[in-house]
Amino acid sequence: MDRSQKADLVAELKSVFSETSVVVITRNLGMTVAQSTDLRLKMRDAGAQFKVAKNRLALIALEGTKYGPIGDMLTGPTALATSVDPVAAAKVAVDFAKTNDRLEIVGGAMGDKLLDVNGVKALAALPSLDQLRGTLVGLIQAPATKLARIAIEPASLLARVTGAYAAKAA
Repeated sequence: MDRSQKADLVAELKSVFSETSVVVITRNLGMTVAQSTDLRLKMRDAGAQFKVAKNRLALIALEGTKYGPIGDMLTGPTALATSVDPVAAAKVAVDFAKTNDRLEIVGGAMGDKLLDVNGVKALAALPSLDQLRGTLVGLIQAPATKLARIAIEPASLLARVTGAYAAKAA
């Protein structure tokens, strides 16, 4: 990798750190290419990114960002999982680490708050942004549905009673 490629990678990482809301640091302990590809696809499906970067370049990219304190975690063969959704990257990384012993969660950060392994696991246990939106829409829609049911119920009851009398008379 020549100097210009390194500069491009640092600029790309710096832009990722400025746009993301969570960074999860993982340690790769001999993952195969197929496993790494599977993890990247799962991350992409969840709206997250998984990037293996040289620790030295990642440290340079972290300078001046809110994620600067996670530089101490960048030792050994590490990779960065990032996402705009605060839960997506953590959820995919923790789920993948449960089924694959070659991926280890080191820690991470959400904004300027450092997270240890247990913090990342707690973050992964939260519902995703889409799940929260669905729950909120359901809660907002429920009273309107109940009101409509209450308004229609007397008329339908009257129709059933009238139908029963008509069937009895026939």
